[in-house]
Amino acid sequence: MEKSKVYFTNLRTDFNSNLPQKLKNLIKAASIGNINFKNKYTAIKMHFGEPGNLAFLRPNYAAAVVDVVKELGGRPFLTDCNTLYVGGRKNALDHLESAYKNGFSPYTVGCHVLIGDGLKGTDEEIVPVNGEYIKEAKIGRAIMDADIFISLNHFKGHEAAGFGGALKNIGMGCGSRAGKMEMHSAGKPSVIQENCIGCSRCIIICAHDAPSITEKKASIDQDKCVGCGRCIGVCPQDAIVAAGDETNEILVRKTTEYAIAVLKGRPHFHISLVIDISPCCDCHSENDVPIVPDVGMFASFDPVALDVACADAVNKQPVMPGSVLDESCQCHQDHFTNIAPTTNWRAGIEQGVKLGLGSDEYELIEI
Repeated sequence: MEKSKVYFTNLRTDFNSNLPQKLKNLIKAASIGNINFKNKYTAIKMHFGEPGNLAFLRPNYAAAVVDVVKELGGRPFLTDCNTLYVGGRKNALDHLESAYKNGFSPYTVGCHVLIGDGLKGTDEEIVPVNGEYIKEAKIGRAIMDADIFISLNHFKGHEAAGFGGALKNIGMGCGSRAGKMEMHSAGKPSVIQENCIGCSRCIIICAHDAPSITEKKASIDQDKCVGCGRCIGVCPQDAIVAAGDETNEILVRKTTEYAIAVLKGRPHFHISLVIDISPCCDCHSENDVPIVPDVGMFASFDPVALDVACADAVNKQPVMPGSVLDESCQCHQDHFTNIAPTTNWRAGIEQGVKLGLGSDEYELIEI
């Protein structure tokens, strides 16, 4: 496969250019204008940050991308899907509140914010994939309704995926609650008995008669359960939890196959900011010391090549003193493996190349 073009700009500024301006120049140089945006609904997928975490991308960067899309005639909206875990983004109301508190409002970014999979994470579209692990992906409906897809990624470490970049932001981030459970779990949800109040909402939502109530406590028949995850969304006590028992390698392979479901058949473009490179995902309600110094901003039409370029750039950086990486065993020639030894980020890249999503070879073009 031919080498993909990945564009890069550093974080140096002067009196004539600030960082949002440099981001605009980068994505224009990377030929985002080759996409016909005229009157097209454009989903800009990003992570709004779990409350308490301060490593997420500032809304100023989102506003810069929105401005370019508008200049090109598009109709942009920022989006993300609800989380599988309990936190500040489990449903659309809390998710929007978290986004607004972190600065992502129509008045700061210049467009509306839509939660891709609806109020409870169950508004999804079934997308055929025919991958090795995923046959039908469950993607947030608003995201699939968009004409054009742009990913705006905060590149950082991840305790299960190795790192979170374009593929993670797209695949895991665009999955509905059922989709996220499919990627994370080989098993099916179960009930934490001490949290259950016997409200029967799980019984009402289930189309397969899997939940039942005995002595005011719910349980789930694993033979009847199809793993759709809707019961997780409706439980008022967060008593129903996903199995979370998938291996890390299969997790990243599934995530890549979900990314294929999101991207196939429509124009797409990808941006990664390699800054505030925390060791764990922005889904944490905290962020630790960055593992390496800030690197810069990258853009490409190829999300696979983009992830490889960002990983290579991080691995060339010195270890940040006092970070988790500094305290870890430097046993591997890879920063991400050193902080999370059970992960294998290369498996996700391999899956993307194998299934034709992109190339692991790239030409880096500095702007």
